[in-house]
Amino acid sequence: MKRALRRQLGLLAVVIALLAIVWWQVHSDLASAPGTLLPLSPDKITRVTLQAGQMPPEHYVKRGESWWHVDQATPTRADDKRLTELLSIAAAPVQSWQPASSYSLAKIGLAPPQAKLELDDKTLRFGAMTAIGQNVYVQAGERVGIVSLRYMPRSAQSASIQPQ
Repeated sequence: MKRALRRQLGLLAVVIALLAIVWWQVHSDLASAPGTLLPLSPDKITRVTLQAGQMPPEHYVKRGESWWHVDQATPTRADDKRLTELLSIAAAPVQSWQPASSYSLAKIGLAPPQAKLELDDKTLRFGAMTAIGQNVYVQAGERVGIVSLRYMPRSAQSASIQPQ
């Protein structure tokens, strides 16, 4: 009986040690993760402005649970699915951050930016694709991050054009 008890206690000690190692690894990974583009929760955002390329800026406001396109004299309902996609950009995972001063902003397409997205009072400027991978440079304040190209915003006009 003593031998079985020692074996069980040893096994319990190994399990506890493995759980501690897993906890440490997860904690370490979270601490070193670059995070997201903005510290905003997408569902808390109430104003969106998108300037993509040479297209006129698009302005949207959330009223209640619905989004409204407010560029015209009379606001019209906006496509909530499209706005959800734009809002998800705030939570886009960043692969790496560097100070903006580390780059020549013109060389990476940020001076001028190819697209500019304002979410409430935060501005994201989108530049060129990176040389490797399907990624794009994004300036948020004084930092430049690299995110997946799928987070590059498109104007409603270009998003509505279907290939033939």
